[in-house]
Amino acid sequence: MATSALVAATVLAPVGTGPAVAQSYRFNAVDIQGNQRIEQATILSYAGIARGQSLSAAELNDVYQRLMGSGLFESVSIEPRGGTLVIAVQEFPTINVISFEGNKRIKTEDLQKIIKSQSRRIYSPSQAEADAALVTEAYSVQGRMAARVTPKIIRRSDNRVDLVFEIAEGRVTEIERLSFVGNRAFTDRRLRQVLETKQAGLLRNFIRRDTYAAERIEIDKQMLRDFYLSRGYVDFQVLDATAELQPGRDGFFLTFSVREGQQFRFGRIGTVSEIPEADADEFGRLVRIREGSVYTPLDIENAISRIESLALRKGINFLRVDPRVTRNDRDQTLDVTFALVRGPRVFIERIDIEGNATTLDQVIRRQFRTVEGDPFNPREIREAAERIRALGFFETAAVDTRQGTGPDQVIVKAQVEEKPTGSLTFGASFGSSSGGGAVVGLSESNFLGRGQFLSLDLNFGADNATSSFTFTEPAFLGRDLSFTFGALYRETEANYATFDTREAHIRPSIGFPTGERTRLDLRYTLAESKIYRVDPVESSAILVREEGMGGVKSSALGYAFSWDTRRSGLTDRNAFVLKFEQDFAGLGADQKYIRSIASAIAETKVWNEEVTLRATLEGGALNMLSGGTSRVVDRFEMSGRMRGFEPYGLGPRDLRATNEDPLGGNMFVVARFDAEFPLGLPEEYGIRGGAFLDVGSLWGLDDTDGGGVDDSFKLRSAIGVSLLWDTPIGPLRFNFARPIKKETYDKKQTFDLSISTRF
Repeated sequence: MATSALVAATVLAPVGTGPAVAQSYRFNAVDIQGNQRIEQATILSYAGIARGQSLSAAELNDVYQRLMGSGLFESVSIEPRGGTLVIAVQEFPTINVISFEGNKRIKTEDLQKIIKSQSRRIYSPSQAEADAALVTEAYSVQGRMAARVTPKIIRRSDNRVDLVFEIAEGRVTEIERLSFVGNRAFTDRRLRQVLETKQAGLLRNFIRRDTYAAERIEIDKQMLRDFYLSRGYVDFQVLDATAELQPGRDGFFLTFSVREGQQFRFGRIGTVSEIPEADADEFGRLVRIREGSVYTPLDIENAISRIESLALRKGINFLRVDPRVTRNDRDQTLDVTFALVRGPRVFIERIDIEGNATTLDQVIRRQFRTVEGDPFNPREIREAAERIRALGFFETAAVDTRQGTGPDQVIVKAQVEEKPTGSLTFGASFGSSSGGGAVVGLSESNFLGRGQFLSLDLNFGADNATSSFTFTEPAFLGRDLSFTFGALYRETEANYATFDTREAHIRPSIGFPTGERTRLDLRYTLAESKIYRVDPVESSAILVREEGMGGVKSSALGYAFSWDTRRSGLTDRNAFVLKFEQDFAGLGADQKYIRSIASAIAETKVWNEEVTLRATLEGGALNMLSGGTSRVVDRFEMSGRMRGFEPYGLGPRDLRATNEDPLGGNMFVVARFDAEFPLGLPEEYGIRGGAFLDVGSLWGLDDTDGGGVDDSFKLRSAIGVSLLWDTPIGPLRFNFARPIKKETYDKKQTFDLSISTRF
């Protein structure tokens, strides 16, 4: 600013007598001084003046402004000297090197990609300030709102400078409080579980979703809308989302103002057809929406999907389903009529895929249920976009359409941005039954860009060692058919049991959906297992005989059929899963048996979805064929199935042996009842409480040593409480149990720690 004032004074100073405003100048020559890199012709072109031109003081000031506005000069002075106009310039220096100081959270090479200034280019103070703003913005995206970036120059010889960005990164700006205004149906705690943004808590050094990111707020708004709409609140609105920065710039108070409205339910459901070949009654049977149930758009989407799928099978093209909704405010219901109409005759001209550097086009293309030349279905394109995002291979994935070469043609474009899909894990493990151990894992979910899953895991514990390999091809033979090959090798030493085991198996399998909610998996298992180091004196005679069988081979064909009502999204208030699986062994191997396992799981959320109730019923039977005898490694044991007892802690036991060896059982049944609920602690801590009741039994032996072992059905039960904690290493579950019905020889376990599983 001082330089500009000085030059302006020089330009506007009168030469001769009279007022400055009336002074004018005429010159015959222009003398340009101080330029080193920039040609005189270039300077004259920026000045915009001609020889012999008469200029007033104001016009000379305009010349000055044009030269300074070119961004080429650090300073400019203009002075008329008789018939000569002297223009003295000082060029901006050239940038020698660009460096960053103080950056730890963002690498220097990443910062260099952000800025516009470049080495061996002319230095511009305004561009340096703009670059500092870009770097500051990069830190803001990471939640460091207090970051400060100051550009400085170090002058060198030959009119060169070093450009240095001094960075003070500051602390992560966290969401200190996340609250809601206007919510009545659901508590703040429940709504916080919906949002992508989280409050800062005990694990603030590990959790990054508690940092403030402005772009995440819009996502949170949409998630709130989806959550309420899926629960029948069709008038729900997010009125405002206010982020208040604390004075120290190290924390935000984020408040969502909402208007819930009333909850609506489905009223009358009907189907009409405007297409002669589409029978309304036949298609209406596919709707499957119960009148009086809570309104959710997902039920409508599923009904439309089933109707359109039937239309394709019947060869009815361009059928579109128009859900016509009639609102009844008096009884708060929505009548829905599914109208079958003829859609526009538009075809898919081609499908373009961009942004995939590693992932093959075919991996993305097979997520589309349509191909070039098929009738265009907007709903199917939206679902294809969801399937692409669900792959987990991409940071972003968008599917758009545009006009094709003709009015009846559409071009579909899938734009993706890839992200890393492999991981290498080194860590430690702990289990209350297996003790401590080391874990090494290698996995890749998009192997060679083919969408294949590959993993290798090594687990070494104090009493066991396990190695496993898994490979999955999700689109075997180019169809909706998954192929998996698994291999496992495991050794265990005496821990709760009084013998060692060695097991190895390979298991190829294929799986495919058989319906909207059903799936069938077919498998083959080739295995060999062995029991050894059984004490011939202190162990059960039954185990001694089983050890004498040596390594036993088994060859089994099996299947698993499942029915699962769980759906993705925010509507999982009630869920049911049924599963039945069997293995038939005896294909040229040592053992012949049928192993069957059945399970049923039901879950619901009550009390404004604050409390989760879950019931599980599971049972299994091992039936040996051709007079064979099962071994303890073949039989069931209740580890992980029933709490309150040690692994091998209940079931048939040889009390005559010194070791009182557990023997397992050919049959088991267990019922587990769980409740999970908040403890009143801040939600950001990720700590919840639980209570459980387990009831079950393990029984049945082929060899009771002449009746010396009691293998009858005897019911056991246990109650307990749990502490569930979501941590960066996974959801941990601490169980504190007490058996309330047990046999005198059972081994109880009052505490166990495990990785919590999600239903």
